[in-house]
Amino acid sequence: MLKIAPIPWRRLAKIFELEGWKLVRIRGDHLVFIKPGCIRPVIIPRDNPVEIFIIQNNLKTAKISRERYFELLRKTS
Repeated sequence: MLKIAPIPWRRLAKIFELEGWKLVRIRGDHLVFIKPGCIRPVIIPRDNPVEIFIIQNNLKTAKISRERYFELLRKTS
């Protein structure tokens, strides 16, 4: 099984955009994404790199599986 590793915020944002999430606002140094049908927004800090625990929490919020995450990650490289 592949391990989730820290990645740049631009790449993480691209992953959520590929999954249908839309950037609705930038608040300070955080990007806020929403998706119809999802209650909670996904918040991505503009950190390089974004820490693993933030990626994992956002995947859980977005209901994206590890397998799907790695598929999308391959598409962004």
